[in-house]
Amino acid sequence: MIEGPNGVGKTTVAGLLATRLRHRAGRPVHLTTEPTRTRLGKLLREAEAVIHGRALALAIAADRTMHVEDEIIPALDAGNIVISDRYVQSSLVLQRVDAVDLREIWIYNRYVLQPAVSLYLTDDPHVIGARLAARPSLTRLEATGTPERELQLYGQAIEFLDRHSWHQVKIDCRGRNPDQVVSVILDTLDPLLARRSAA
Repeated sequence: MIEGPNGVGKTTVAGLLATRLRHRAGRPVHLTTEPTRTRLGKLLREAEAVIHGRALALAIAADRTMHVEDEIIPALDAGNIVISDRYVQSSLVLQRVDAVDLREIWIYNRYVLQPAVSLYLTDDPHVIGARLAARPSLTRLEATGTPERELQLYGQAIEFLDRHSWHQVKIDCRGRNPDQVVSVILDTLDPLLARRSAA
């Protein structure tokens, strides 16, 4: 799973990673995203401006549950490597920006499939802020939060999920272009891929 604050480059990195991982691992790679591309996911993207707090947290958890059951598990069962642009950690951050308590968010998400590894992209908050400022428009949550606040909340999410034995790795993007970031990720994933191939 690829995680990190708005504007850090998750979508670009996830796409490049999927392309390079197909060649490196010699296996099909299924690239997906949250909210999903289902009718519910599209509705959430469109309605974020008017759905707030607990209602949004519950709706996103429902979309994630369907995502796991209807897309991620079937892709894994078919032998694919799955890369998701956002997952549980995004809820543990963005729903807190939206004034929902961390423990409550976890209650809604604690039963989802735990990923083999969660990769957190971090960067200089000023760089992230400049990227966001260059966008033609921002979503409500992008405009509500700040890079500094999201980075802080991601750090807390990492600590929280460490206590639940999630496998997590931080990837420092400072001074690196997306292709270089993907190279660092692939080097990080190599031992995991080797274990999976040997199993």
